[in-house]
Amino acid sequence: MKTAKRLDGIGEYYFSQKLREIEELNKQGKQIINLGIGSPDLPPHPEVIRTLQEEAAKPNTHAYQSYKGSPVLRKAFADWYHNWYGVELSAETEILPLIGSKEGIMHICMTYLDKKDEVLVPNPGYPTYRSAVKLAGGKCVEYELKEKNNYAPDFSKLEKKDLSRVKLMFVNYPQMPTGQLPTKELFEKLVAFGKKHDILIIHDNPYSFILNEDPVSLLSVDGAKEIVIELNSLSKSHNMAGWRVGVLCGAKERVEEVLRFKSNMDSGMFLPLQLAAAKALTLGKEWQDEVNAIYRERREKVFELLETLECIYSKEQAGMFVWARIPSAYKTGFELSDKVLYEANVFITPGGIFGTAGDKYIRVSLCAPVSRFEESLQRIKSLKV
Repeated sequence: MKTAKRLDGIGEYYFSQKLREIEELNKQGKQIINLGIGSPDLPPHPEVIRTLQEEAAKPNTHAYQSYKGSPVLRKAFADWYHNWYGVELSAETEILPLIGSKEGIMHICMTYLDKKDEVLVPNPGYPTYRSAVKLAGGKCVEYELKEKNNYAPDFSKLEKKDLSRVKLMFVNYPQMPTGQLPTKELFEKLVAFGKKHDILIIHDNPYSFILNEDPVSLLSVDGAKEIVIELNSLSKSHNMAGWRVGVLCGAKERVEEVLRFKSNMDSGMFLPLQLAAAKALTLGKEWQDEVNAIYRERREKVFELLETLECIYSKEQAGMFVWARIPSAYKTGFELSDKVLYEANVFITPGGIFGTAGDKYIRVSLCAPVSRFEESLQRIKSLKV
């Protein structure tokens, strides 16, 4: 059976392939330490788990749910945005819970893109942006993010492009994979750029609470709702990656437009899960401080590991990864990653999977206990870098 043309040029997700390879190496007795993927290894707060257990035990919580999500969860998201970001959102009309924010990326592309429509995507950036655009029939137009520009878009270069077919622009701050934090000026420029060219700015914002004392939403910029959709997630901030709880926030019209597509794709989340997520959104700063204290200790070990590999990195990064430039002895991050994997049995992510602008970089995840980083460090010290 021949697959649909929409899959032409769409390969299997890199980590899906790599995890199979690591599984095979483990079967050979290699005992690979995986420092590649950002899947939190810490559990959610006990009260969140207890809420799920209690609600799931009730006999009346197992039916299909509203396509718009539970009013309880929508209200919790609205309060969360008010308390943490200073952004006022209507729980009734400006919030759409998602089965993970990755789902939202696909929904947005399917909602707004026709054949030949173009989308600005960051390089380096989350690979799902590119694949979702292509699957929806759109065309990716990459804009390069450079270290010397603090990984901000070069608006002067963008202004010189033919933007007549561009409908969407994906942005992501704190940026993944670089960990770059946004400035108020950058966010204001993004909103102004979107308004000037009638481009819908899609801000993917799942990392704002990890190793960052000042979480910011793009929707906090005056007039942003006119031209911005923001995606957020509990995967990283609340250690709930496998629970698949995200949210789309924006103007009433944008929520209604995306809902037209989404309501034909799923039947809503399990209600006990939504109620547990609502509980998670009430957790205060002490929870975030506890999580970040653990990540901070781990990050110090990653810094040691990167220094052993003679990589160059900034200590001013947010999120659950550390991004680093490889030494000149290696042509690409793939080369260094493979050397460390096959000779030291440690997997770190090559930066090139995030786009050509990442070819000279690697990325290390913080999602492992300190003991695993210490063991990784000892293994890597035995290498001839």
